[in-house]
This record gives sequence, C-alpha cells and structure tokens, in this order.
Amino acid sequence: MITLYGISNCDTIKKAKKYLADNNIEFTFHDYRKDGVNTQMVNTFADKLDWEQLVNKRGTTYRALSDEQKQSLTKESAIELLVEQPAMIKRPVLVNNSSYHLGFKAAQYDEIFK
Repeated sequence: MITLYGISNCDTIKKAKKYLADNNIEFTFHDYRKDGVNTQMVNTFADKLDWEQLVNKRGTTYRALSDEQKQSLTKESAIELLVEQPAMIKRPVLVNNSSYHLGFKAAQYDEIFK
C-alpha cells in the first residue's frame, strides 16, 4: 500500500504523481486540504522522519512566522504548527508499506521502487 501525502496544486506533488503514474505504481493520494491532517498523523511523520526536515522552511507559511517562533521550534511546537498549518509540511511525504520518504527526486523514487 502506497500513500502520497501533500497538497494537490503543489508542483512537486504533481511531479511525484506523474512519476508514479508513468511507472504504473498504484497509490492513494491524501490531500492535506481536502482530507485533513491530525496530530497522530503528524506525530507519526515526525517519528519516522526528521521532524526538522518535515518543516518546509522555504514556504511562505513558514516565512510568515515570527523570528521568535522560528528560533523556539521544538518537535512538539513544530507538530502543533504543522497540524494547524499543513502547508508547512514539506512535500511530498511518501509512505511505501511502513517505509517513510520525504521530498521527490526521480532518482530517489527509482531507488525506492526498483
């Protein structure tokens, strides 16, 4: 069972979906905006992946945080923020059975699905 997590209008998500479709890899897409995000999901992501890398620091949502919020981020406060602001979760998160992967590069997916 493969699940791709993200936001449907994200360019990186579109590339990941295209890769999976082009390689005939069946997957389920979980859209944070339509399907929601909860604390348990983000906690699992943060446990399986590096929580600091899970925070998308390039996005406008992160950049809108105060300097104090950015400097005082802990795993717990980051999880709270990511649940409140799912656009701040780096995309995509790919779950392949019980294996978790962050981001998309064709070479990375080649390794995962070889």
